[in-house]
Amino acid sequence: MALMSSRSWDDWISEYAEAHQHPMNRFCHSIGIPMIALSIVLLPLAFVRGYWAVPVLLFVVGWVFQFIGHAYERKPPEFLKDWRFLFVGLRWWLAKMRGRA
Repeated sequence: MALMSSRSWDDWISEYAEAHQHPMNRFCHSIGIPMIALSIVLLPLAFVRGYWAVPVLLFVVGWVFQFIGHAYERKPPEFLKDWRFLFVGLRWWLAKMRGRA
């Protein structure tokens, strides 16, 4: 059970993977997702040290990669139909890096 639903993480990741079939979309997501995740991790430190432009740039460029990928896929992002897919991308990326997606 994941994301306040009766579905498992594997179910969420499988649906996410089905919506991301185009090789360029997968490539763009493979770059964009870790950029976005890193930006979120760096943001608190950035405000302490004054390097806020780095996480902001990573966040914006990461999302640009995501939307470029969806232009190749010719499908809107999954989170537009269900907001919970915003939390699936990183799990998909981790599964992909492990050779499971």
